[in-house]
Parts: sequence; C-alpha cells; structure tokens
Amino acid sequence: MLNKKPDIGYIPTPLKLVDILLDFAEVTREDILYDLGCGDGRVLIRAAQRFGTRGVGIECDCDRITEANLKAKKAGVKSLVEFKNEDLFNCNFQPATVIFLYLLPHLNLRLRSQLWQQLEPGSRVISRDFEIEDWQCDRILRVDEIEAEEEATLYYWTMEAQS
Repeated sequence: MLNKKPDIGYIPTPLKLVDILLDFAEVTREDILYDLGCGDGRVLIRAAQRFGTRGVGIECDCDRITEANLKAKKAGVKSLVEFKNEDLFNCNFQPATVIFLYLLPHLNLRLRSQLWQQLEPGSRVISRDFEIEDWQCDRILRVDEIEAEEEATLYYWTMEAQS
C-alpha cells in the first residue's frame, strides 16, 4: 500500500463549490470522472449522487482513501466510485472523460504530458484555482464566496482544443 506524504496539504472543496464545478464541467451519467488527488472523495461521491456518474479517485494518502471509501458506502454510491491508493504520476487515467485537478501549478505542469498521452479528444480537464502553464483554456469561471462558501477560479480545457 502506497502511503507517501502528499505533495500538498489536504484542502477540502466546499460542497456548494463541488456542485458548481460539476455543472461547469458538464458532468453527466455517461462520463467517467477521475479526481487526481481526490482527498476524501467528495467530488466523485457528489457526481455519483447527482448524476449516477462513475468515477475513480487517485490519492497517495491511505488514510484519505479509507475515509473516501467509508463516505461512498454511507452515501450509497460505492458501486459507482473506486478509490485507488496510487501515485498520480504513475497511474493510468485513460478511461476518463473528465479529469478534476486541485493541485499546485508545478504539479499540474508535471501532469500535462500524461494528460496529452492518455486522454481522448473531447475529454475535459477542470482545474480549481491553478492553470496549466502554456495551455490555453477554453473557459474560466470565477466563483465568489457568497455563491460557493469560498472564492475559487475554475479552468476548463477540452483535449481537442489543445491540438
């Protein structure tokens, strides 16, 4: 079991903001949502509850994986979500149609080549608060504290827009 110290501290996204980002990403039942650095699994669990979306969370902290699995079971969506205790820089996320990132800029940049190599054209990448250097995004949404319990900026890319 992998239990490496995360590259960044765990900062949970408020549930109101999770709903906003799922709508911004246009997540549907047909999507396969991957959350890279998924923490307690709240993004995947909420997508499964709202849309019936299947999802995979990648997290290097085994305590967070345990927490995510417990929360998914309690929410009744365990059959739709899977949490993997892996290093996201060494994992396969090729099945994803949507990727969610809440990582620091240098980590997003490190992931860029994997995203290019693994994702199919039309796949969407959403990042909270941090762009991916030299990658022109398709849309940006700035969310205020009143609307989402804290301020955030969401970035949206589609893979075909990057060719």
